[in-house]
Amino acid sequence: MLASIVVFVVSLLIGGLGIYFGAKVVVDVEDYTYAIGTALIGGLLWAIIEFFVPLVGGLLAFFAYLWIINRRYPGGWIEAILIALVAWLAVTVVFVLLAILLPGINSGLSAFGVPA
Repeated sequence: MLASIVVFVVSLLIGGLGIYFGAKVVVDVEDYTYAIGTALIGGLLWAIIEFFVPLVGGLLAFFAYLWIINRRYPGGWIEAILIALVAWLAVTVVFVLLAILLPGINSGLSAFGVPA
């Protein structure tokens, strides 16, 4: 149980880091705590939609995730898409670095709040 909580918290912190970098690059907003909140809300909304909506849940969840980013950060839909893209790239870089620095780390890592 404790291991699951630690994995979730680390995953959320990495997801928040990705959104932080995305928001910093795209709309020049620097608030890591806010980014963690965005990752938490986006990840929970994603999970709820995928659970309750079969077949097209993933697609609807992705649009809901972009909507959350759009609502929480200045700009419009283009900025939300760019924030999500930079977040995904940042998280990918973090995971590659972790894999290089810690060779035994699980390759199935994910960041809560940033779609893989």
